[in-house]
Amino acid sequence: MSMELQGNVWMTVDGQKLGGQDRVALLAAVAAEGSITAAAKAVGMSYKGAWDAIEAMNNLAGEPLVERAAGGKGGGGTRLTARGAQLVENFRKIDAAHQEFVAHLSSQSHALADDFLLIQRMKMKTSARNQFSGKVVALKQGAVNDEVVLEIAGGQQLVATITRDSSASLGLAVGVEAFALIKASSVIVATELGDVKLSARNRLTGQVSRVQQGAVNTEVSIELPGGATIAAIVTKDSSDALALAVGAEASAIFKASSVIIGTPA
Repeated sequence: MSMELQGNVWMTVDGQKLGGQDRVALLAAVAAEGSITAAAKAVGMSYKGAWDAIEAMNNLAGEPLVERAAGGKGGGGTRLTARGAQLVENFRKIDAAHQEFVAHLSSQSHALADDFLLIQRMKMKTSARNQFSGKVVALKQGAVNDEVVLEIAGGQQLVATITRDSSASLGLAVGVEAFALIKASSVIVATELGDVKLSARNRLTGQVSRVQQGAVNTEVSIELPGGATIAAIVTKDSSDALALAVGAEASAIFKASSVIIGTPA
């Protein structure tokens, strides 16, 4: 029985997957094709899956890797930022060195015992549509609950309320790296709020970057200043009533209790 070693390179930010070969291939395709539609097709991804991956990478990178641009092949109007292009180039160099290293180990795999133990590290998976990486900038302790303020890409801040015990077990303190999870169904989308005061602690305002309509519900993505993106699920009727369209200004509103805070293992 022959045995060989294989391996892939993955980039992570605070324990969250930024991307590997598939996502870097998507970025490279965006650079080559100039549109998300063409890039998704080139790498065998769905249009929605490509946008989801790009929004996740933008959020976790702390700055945009892909941005909209006038024109482009097929009218897509997207291109890599300088940071995105640098990431693709550097990943390819790292991956080449990694493959050379793995090939060297594989050439010696004949010396491995038949009962070689394969150990797999379990990766965290979550159904929450919105995942943000950041740093704790404020922590207000209470007898039962703590209020945590997390700064994410672009200087945006998220407020979360978690139990005192959870805060202690996570080791939360000002300066600690952490991530926030928010379900898209917990996000309310609003337009033309003006000076209206709300009890919800979180109100992030930006421009609608994507509207994915379904028979009943619509998924709306709002691009925030600094490059982060937040997604919401609203009814189709609500989307129509708000006249949500790409480029429109909108606010994402959600309660502090709807934010889940975690720290890298």
